[in-house]
Amino acid sequence: MSTWRRDIRLNRLKQTFSGITSPNTANVNVNRMDAAVALIVRPRISMDVLLIKRSTNERDPWSGHMALPGGRWEPGDAGLQQTAIRETLEETGVDLTQESLELGRLEDCRPKNPMLPISRIVPFAFAVPPLTEALVASPEVESIQWVPIDLLTNPENTSSTRIRSSGLSKKFPSYNVNGEHVWGLTHRILSRFLHAYITQPQE
Repeated sequence: MSTWRRDIRLNRLKQTFSGITSPNTANVNVNRMDAAVALIVRPRISMDVLLIKRSTNERDPWSGHMALPGGRWEPGDAGLQQTAIRETLEETGVDLTQESLELGRLEDCRPKNPMLPISRIVPFAFAVPPLTEALVASPEVESIQWVPIDLLTNPENTSSTRIRSSGLSKKFPSYNVNGEHVWGLTHRILSRFLHAYITQPQE
C-alpha cells in the first residue's frame, strides 16, 4: 500500500463519509437532471482541495464560477460516481481510475433556484497522491488551482459576495480564494466537507 494512503486524516474522512450512502447504492434513479462533482484532496502537510474556474459562457448558468470538477450525468455513465470520474478527467486531466482512494459520498446538494437545469448534485470525495498535478484540459475550464484546506478554514477568508441576476441583488456566503469568491452550491458542498474535516476526532 502506498504510504500516502495510510494518512490518518484520509482514514478518518473515509469513516465519516461511509455512513452517508455507499457509492455503490448512489446510482439508482439517475436522470438527466442529476449531476455529480468530485471533491479531490491531495494529502500534503496541509491537505489541498482541487478547484476549477469555469470559462465565461453566456449559455452556462455557472459561467465564470469557482467550482469542483464535475457535470451532468450522461446515458453512457454507469452511475453518478462514473459521471464525476469522467468529468474530472475531461476537465482537469486527473484520472481517478488510476491511483486514487475513494473516500465516499457526501450528502446530495439541491439548487435553491428552480430555473437551473439540474435538480441534484451528488458529491463524491477522493484522495490522490501528494504529487498529483492537474491542468486545464477543457474549453469549459479557465483555470485550476489546488487550495490548502488551511486557507479555506481561516476565518479571514470567510466572506460574502453580492450576486446580481434578473434585476435582483443578493449576498451569499463565500470563501475568498486568491481573489476569487467560492459561493453557491460549491460553497455549500465545501462547507459540509470542511465541517467533517475539522471535527474529526484527534488522538
